Amino acid sequence: MRPASTPLRRLAGLLGTWVLEVDRRTLRADALAGLLAALLVLPQAIAFATLAGLPPAMGLSAAVLPCAVAALAGSSRHVLSGPTNATSLALGAMLAPLAAGDPSLLLPLALALTLGVGLMQLALALARLGTLANFVSPSVMLGFTSGAAGLIAWYALAGLMGAAGRTTPLQAWAAGVSGPSLAVGGLTLAVALAGRHAWRRGPHLLLALAAGVAACWWITRHGETMGFAGGTFGGLTAAAPLRVGNPPSAWPQWHGPLDDAARLAPLLPQLAASALALTIVALGQSMAIAKVLATRSGQRLQANRECLGQGLANVSAALGSGLLVCGSLNRSLPNLEAGARTPLAGVAAAGLLLALVALAGPLLAWIPLAGVSALLLVVAWALVDRQAWRRAWHLDRSEFGIALATAVATLALRLEVAVLAGVMLSLVVYLYRMARPALRTMGFDSQRAGRPFVVLDTVAPEAPSPTSPPPRLLPECPQLKLLRMEGSVWFGAVTHVADHLQALRETVPAGGEVQRPLVQRHLLVMAKSMNSIDLAAADLWDDERIRRRESGGDLYFHRPRPQVLALWRRTGFLQRLGPDHVFPDKQRAIASIVPRLDPAVCQRCTVRLFDECAERPGAPLAPMI
Repeated sequence: MRPASTPLRRLAGLLGTWVLEVDRRTLRADALAGLLAALLVLPQAIAFATLAGLPPAMGLSAAVLPCAVAALAGSSRHVLSGPTNATSLALGAMLAPLAAGDPSLLLPLALALTLGVGLMQLALALARLGTLANFVSPSVMLGFTSGAAGLIAWYALAGLMGAAGRTTPLQAWAAGVSGPSLAVGGLTLAVALAGRHAWRRGPHLLLALAAGVAACWWITRHGETMGFAGGTFGGLTAAAPLRVGNPPSAWPQWHGPLDDAARLAPLLPQLAASALALTIVALGQSMAIAKVLATRSGQRLQANRECLGQGLANVSAALGSGLLVCGSLNRSLPNLEAGARTPLAGVAAAGLLLALVALAGPLLAWIPLAGVSALLLVVAWALVDRQAWRRAWHLDRSEFGIALATAVATLALRLEVAVLAGVMLSLVVYLYRMARPALRTMGFDSQRAGRPFVVLDTVAPEAPSPTSPPPRLLPECPQLKLLRMEGSVWFGAVTHVADHLQALRETVPAGGEVQRPLVQRHLLVMAKSMNSIDLAAADLWDDERIRRRESGGDLYFHRPRPQVLALWRRTGFLQRLGPDHVFPDKQRAIASIVPRLDPAVCQRCTVRLFDECAERPGAPLAPMI
């Protein structure tokens, strides 16, 4: 790496250390990767704008300036931002009820929502709360994207039949299937599937769209589309032209944030709620993609910086008449695999897309709407991560249930409600798990010297030989219970822990009978893994102390954490318990507790679990196993 000048160092401090790595080789690699990204985004941007019920030009504009802004302002070197299937579908689903049948409101509503998402993302970044996006679990995103894929395919089928806007296949069938649209869409779909199979990493979508354009031109040229060749593109119109019509432009068109303020003011509460849901979807998807790419490339990701880049990208999209943007896996992963070295690949993709649209503008006017629907069917199929579904099913059924519930909610409810419901369900499952900390019985599995403590709940004695007697349960001391506490004890977990402690006060120890059933009255809690407690938990342990002493036993702790001890001191529990009931290690704990046990019980005991038992009166030491 060449020595950096002072201005270059300042630029690196603003944009990132990648600035110091730029040379002829990185520029060439980034340019080639940017060309591939531009070819990939061209049909996708048009398709995703159509999916949202918006003009194709909005999709192209969203793939230019926001892509460059997010690349330069964000943290990831390889994430390419722009319109995506999930965010476009979510945006379109929210526009229809807000517009209430008024097509003239679609554009200002879309820009207002995009601006709201950008401002919310900027606020999160400035407050250093970008890591909140981590609370959107992968299971929620899996369910949402799969449900979104179902909706994409559902409406794309209607578009394949010649319908326009968010028409269902049943409505399209009742209105009559368009033969030319079905022919063009079918050819586009066949070429896309064949290209995806033969050239998975290549621009097969672009090749399929080119085949659709040729078919559209041929049908129009031969006069077989009477009544379909004309017309303009409209998101909510009932009649669907065969092709887009007017050549779209990718140049950003300035749109002031207050241009439509008077018309949108009555809808401000609904806009704020919808923008919040879109922020969760867009930021969660962007962060998930950035994490995947950072893991593969070995890059260190800065969540707040990435949030800042996404916020600036959406603000620029709103001001430049583009639709909602976020990180795109369809373009980011090929960008990494194509050899992109720095974020300049995103800048190159934006510039090359502008040039491509400027040179091929008249040709883009022949893009068939049914062909776009065919591409959406391919995108929908690729959007379903079947491997992730199988993995969730085999490894964690609760995560599978969260994903399934989110997918069903995405299909049945409004998308923002589905996402928020999935997030809430994830938090409920997490709180349920946190409310059930593990309490494990500890002991020994042999009498050999230097034997370690083991978890008796999971460790069994060695398998006996065919001639040996059947194994018996590993014995415990009849008077002292050894219990390891794992996890935080907070108000939500108090009931679970209290029930377990009560059961211990009523249960006879395994293999520890001394002529008659005897409950272990002394309890040593190994609290090294008890991460934290709150006031409710402090009261719980104080209540356990009282109950143990009332029954003639006592309560002890081994290595509680400093934060736990600090709360115990503030509440006075440590003074009531007694400092001599807290021990730094197990050996000193047992050496101090054993002499306090009832000698009459020790006299009849044959377990003799501890080394200190040899000094107690009674039966000689007997082997455990």
